[in-house]
Amino acid sequence: MKINLAQIAQSPAPIRVGCFILCLLLLWLPLALPIYLLVEDTNLESILTLVILYVEFIFLLNIWGNRVYQQPKIFSYYGLEFTRLNGVNVLQGLAIGLTSVLVLFGLESVLGWLVWQQPQVFLGRIILEGLLVSLGVGFAEELLFRGWLLDELQRDYKLNIAMRINAILFAVSHFIKPLEAIIHTLPQFPALVLLGLTQVWGKRWRRGRLGLPIGLHGGLVWGYYIINVGQLTKYSGQVPDWVTGVNNNPLQGVMGVLFMGGLAWWIGGQQVTGNGEQGRV
Repeated sequence: MKINLAQIAQSPAPIRVGCFILCLLLLWLPLALPIYLLVEDTNLESILTLVILYVEFIFLLNIWGNRVYQQPKIFSYYGLEFTRLNGVNVLQGLAIGLTSVLVLFGLESVLGWLVWQQPQVFLGRIILEGLLVSLGVGFAEELLFRGWLLDELQRDYKLNIAMRINAILFAVSHFIKPLEAIIHTLPQFPALVLLGLTQVWGKRWRRGRLGLPIGLHGGLVWGYYIINVGQLTKYSGQVPDWVTGVNNNPLQGVMGVLFMGGLAWWIGGQQVTGNGEQGRV
């Protein structure tokens, strides 16, 4: 029986999202299962399966745009434009994200809550490595959540409702893991919701372009990667870890939540005043 993919566009958002995810899993599992069975190195296993998943996600997006919505330029529609302006937005986002992380750790240092340490590895390699990792994470997660998923939600719901659902689903997605790990990392949920809201506002501020959200997400990951992998700080223990961050993760502490709230407030204010930059997200 031939399936008319165009009819999916008339279905409610949960049905469309479910259909897309089901198609993606059907494409992914035949390639992922042999890797899980044959590859013993868990890190290599994770890298290979995630790369395959995301390559197939991009492939499926192209089909989804053409066959479901008759939109041949679906990536541009989502805000993924390979233009100079979007490139500048990526750099702006990187700067904002990296600066935010450095300000947070710098303030905690001034308060005596942590001390800076000499790096134990070559810092230049960590900086470059972190930049590549952060841009990959920012690109992947923002195209998924602020590109495809946000668009699906906006087709059915008002902007503010779609934005809130998007932010909650973004946070929930970081807890697809064993129950013990979920409980262990649960304190970061509020900060992840705030980050999700910030990213939608950032996209709206830049007239629907994904450059700023990709850069901002990448900058936050980059800053934390440099400090964490480079082992540049050590907490003094003057305050409980729920203040600075459980398991040395700033998103799991009060300070991290406050800083994410401040960043959300600032980006949200920019997209309202916007200097004429508001537009479809």
